[in-house]
Amino acid sequence: MHKAELLAPAGNLEKLKIALAYGADAVYGGTSTFSLRIRSGKEFDLESYAEGIEYAHSLGKKVYCTINSFPFNSQLKLYENHIAKMAELKPDALIISSPGVVKMASRIAPNIPLHLSTQANVMNALDAEVYYDMGVTRIIAAREISLKDCEAIKSVIPDLELEIFVHGSMCFAYSGRCLVSALQKGRVPNRGSCANDCRFPYEIYAHNPETNTTFRLEEESEIGTYIMNAKDMNMASHVDKILASGVIDSLKIEGRTKSPYYAGVVTKAYRHAIDDFYANDFDESRYQSELGTTQNRGFTDAYLISRPFEKNDTQSHGFTIQNGTHQVAALVSEDGKTWKCKDKTCLGDSVEIVLPVGATVELVDNEYGTIEQKDGGYWLTFKKLEATSGKIFECIHSGDLNDIILPTTLPSYTILRRGINEALEKKGLDA
Repeated sequence: MHKAELLAPAGNLEKLKIALAYGADAVYGGTSTFSLRIRSGKEFDLESYAEGIEYAHSLGKKVYCTINSFPFNSQLKLYENHIAKMAELKPDALIISSPGVVKMASRIAPNIPLHLSTQANVMNALDAEVYYDMGVTRIIAAREISLKDCEAIKSVIPDLELEIFVHGSMCFAYSGRCLVSALQKGRVPNRGSCANDCRFPYEIYAHNPETNTTFRLEEESEIGTYIMNAKDMNMASHVDKILASGVIDSLKIEGRTKSPYYAGVVTKAYRHAIDDFYANDFDESRYQSELGTTQNRGFTDAYLISRPFEKNDTQSHGFTIQNGTHQVAALVSEDGKTWKCKDKTCLGDSVEIVLPVGATVELVDNEYGTIEQKDGGYWLTFKKLEATSGKIFECIHSGDLNDIILPTTLPSYTILRRGINEALEKKGLDA
């Protein structure tokens, strides 16, 4: 049986390595303003991006290069130069939105597969066939597409690969076709600089032009004013249906600008969901409990299984984002010998160890700490907080750049976390 690919976001080199360690088959990311995530694009320079591609290939994994913004006439030569530069790095595909750029890439980099971005809004076999005839090998379907429509496209073009989003931020507009940010801040969403204006609270007014009178409308208590704030997509409970359809080639996680913790935990949850399906051991509660540890805007299963007009739970009116059930305390270094603090940590604290896929840990008890197994997982209790510089701490605070010695070598990019209630208590906040 053909096994579907798990595709994870790579906002920078560290997050690329984390995503691969936690189970991704492939990652996607870019280096420039021609990518639809300018902030994450700037976290990669040419050298680190080339290193990321080489690293992924050394593991037998893939990297898809994002060149998915829409060009101005003045940028066409810049696009040509950028595509040529990216082609030299030998990514496994180019992700493109514009049909003109598809044509350009086919000419400049004829040996690199072309994937059509979700920004192109493909929803039917007719549009898919147009791009397929242009040389596109994979369509990243619009988030509003249904599984039945995916099946219909595949029945007409069986050789065309289909990729769908299964997790992450949802756009207020139709697959990214939004101008709110451009109107309010001059930042054009479809060229990579969305300011996420839909996430903000708004006050609503009624104006009478005849009397030139304006009234502020009072919001009902507890209803909130986040009137455009979409919940986050979470399709983990439907991975079995998606894979059973046999028409989806790649399951994609959104989030190049999100945290290393998100990159690791979300990727691992979907890795297990996919593997469990193929092993006839699918249990949605396992994956949802892990996904619930991340910060989110509330979850929705979006539109793949249900049509948009059938849904009334896709918006969070009362808040823009909420804490997950856990807070990352520290991230272990690539060599596995030290950790950096992400949340205040003190002598005597116990933190849960979240391991990359397939990794194991040694149980130890020494001057630096104890690693033991309990509650179905592994826990580390700190007995000595010593930096590689020799500095000793009673407590370390978030953002401290010291590398703190571990009691034993852990797998690269192991995550150390604690429950959100404990984390808030340490900050002196109400849980």
